[in-house]
Amino acid sequence: MGRHRAWFGSVAVAAVLVLTSAVQAGPAAAAPSAGCGSAPGLASGTHTIQSGGQNRTYILRLPANYDQNHQYRLFFGFHWLNGTANDVDSGGTDGYNWSYYGLRRLADGAGNGTIFVAPQGLNNGWANSGGQDVTLVDDILRQLQAGLCIDTTQIFAGGFSYGGGMSYALACARASVFRAVAVYSGAQLSGCAGGTQPIAYMGIHGLTDNVLGIGLGRGLRDTFVRNNGCTAQNPPEPAQGSRSHIVTAYSGCRAGYPVVWAAFDGGHTPGPVDGGGDGWRTWTSGEVWKFITQFQSSDPDPDPEPEPGACRVSDSVNAWNSGLTAEITITNTGTAAVNGWSLVFTLPAGQTITSGWNASYSPTSGQVTARNVAYNPGIPPGASVSIGFQAGHTGNTAEPTSFTLNGAPCTVV
Repeated sequence: MGRHRAWFGSVAVAAVLVLTSAVQAGPAAAAPSAGCGSAPGLASGTHTIQSGGQNRTYILRLPANYDQNHQYRLFFGFHWLNGTANDVDSGGTDGYNWSYYGLRRLADGAGNGTIFVAPQGLNNGWANSGGQDVTLVDDILRQLQAGLCIDTTQIFAGGFSYGGGMSYALACARASVFRAVAVYSGAQLSGCAGGTQPIAYMGIHGLTDNVLGIGLGRGLRDTFVRNNGCTAQNPPEPAQGSRSHIVTAYSGCRAGYPVVWAAFDGGHTPGPVDGGGDGWRTWTSGEVWKFITQFQSSDPDPDPEPEPGACRVSDSVNAWNSGLTAEITITNTGTAAVNGWSLVFTLPAGQTITSGWNASYSPTSGQVTARNVAYNPGIPPGASVSIGFQAGHTGNTAEPTSFTLNGAPCTVV
């Protein structure tokens, strides 16, 4: 992730810029936007908009075969300090695979209807002085909803570092507009006007982050643990030196307002890879995609969305007295190619994966995510890929259950 190295030296300066926005949260209507049913008024590319008396810009990315009669999910991706909207949209040196923190690839791979937008911060940051960056988001939303068909109940935001701070500011100030936010290695850098309403929240942070320490990320998380009525806890975090991650969903949260905390043994990066390093093959993309796609759309006919049967899974288990092997075949039954995949399944109680092939597996028990390796990221329509693992067991030798591929439920045969 050489494209991100400018983050480390400069974002530390921003860590002291804790600014407060004076903008109040506005209501969100559970209805299609005004642009539904009309020819699109905006196209993919860079757009200029007047906001707060200044010319501001953003990059818009529409899905292929945009349908003016379908209500689309909308995701705002915010860049880091000294990054740019183009870095978020283009994916930097990792290109399409890391566009919008890897979410665009997963949306396309699932045949999913999602609109992506990357605003450009002033001075390549998100100081949000006087609430001007929240106002920019308001103005962009107004323009997008007038010109495109958007599901107003499915608006999300996410960003890394200073972009995480901006996403947190929106969680505070626009909790009734945004359905959920994902904050990668963030801190309160862009203010928190309001900050008392519930919103679905996911925080991701490294144990050894020496730019914005993990305590800052825990503090952001705890705001919405309280707001969402979740049961207070100290979620488990991996041991230093383990080069692993642990994802925890808080219990007791208000229905529809989950809080998820993902801690990893690593530093200041949005793309940690278990075992060391960072890059687009990170687990964070799949976890964030799973988080934001759990929410129900208000669209009565969401045809481009993933439905049961978008993938098909067959699995078999060969067990002995203390161990077993499992073979899983994943078939893409959709109409679009899958380019990079994450298969989530539930391992029966008492089973623990000890080794695997044709995929990486984490964690090794409970709800497991199997991710493609370097040589098998693509599954064309109608094609299959086979993976497998060896596991120990304590008597339960049942097959895995509850399969989803890139957020789409799979049919098990």
